[in-house]
Amino acid sequence: MAEQFPLRLVSSYMLAPAVRHLVFERADDQPFVFAPGQFIQVHFHYADGKPTKRSYSVATIGDGTAAPAERIEIAVSYVEGGAATALLANLQPGETISASGPYGRFCLFDTDTNRRYLLVGTGTGITPYRAMLPQLRRVIAERGCEVELIFGARNEGELLYDADFSAFEREVPGFRFHACLSRAPRAQPRALDRSGHVQLALEALQPAADGDIAYLCGNPNMVDEAFALLKNAGLPVPHIRREKYVSSK
Repeated sequence: MAEQFPLRLVSSYMLAPAVRHLVFERADDQPFVFAPGQFIQVHFHYADGKPTKRSYSVATIGDGTAAPAERIEIAVSYVEGGAATALLANLQPGETISASGPYGRFCLFDTDTNRRYLLVGTGTGITPYRAMLPQLRRVIAERGCEVELIFGARNEGELLYDADFSAFEREVPGFRFHACLSRAPRAQPRALDRSGHVQLALEALQPAADGDIAYLCGNPNMVDEAFALLKNAGLPVPHIRREKYVSSK
């Protein structure tokens, strides 16, 4: 069983009407080292005392090194009637929760030699890509990689971390941010915006078996459909890396 540690809430703000960004620090003063793309688990109990846990990708933007993170940031979707929502929606600065981790291998690999990354996310499935930004800056500079970030949301108000990705696109040639809005366009549409779901944008980018590595994170149906699309395009299964996000009560 993984060792648990206390996290103290430092601050929070609403990213979207039903998504909260929370910033924690370890309350035991121990270091927290993670690889961008990994997640933590929050441990708590149902009202009947039964233990349970929820997984959240680390959203922290580090300095691109393996140094311990001073803050542990996550994005939490509110689920009506959800036990985790009841815990995290009402958490106040200074209060603590129990967590463990980090876990997972949804990470960029130092051994990758691809020419392009296709990063696809919906909802809070976009979170790990925020943490990857320093690494992406490095691989673009060192290897001349191109990066296509495809983010699916219903409307502009649900484009989580839009300011971070838009600023990164302006700063880093080779990084492109495709917003796919299924319900309503932006008030001021951008050149790479698209109406509809991420699968359409992914197909339009013409995935190439000999040069692309894809990451898929978010709604399980999207992940499955995009996986099939990429397999049909000839990408080897090891070059299609997946993480499914399921909202649990």
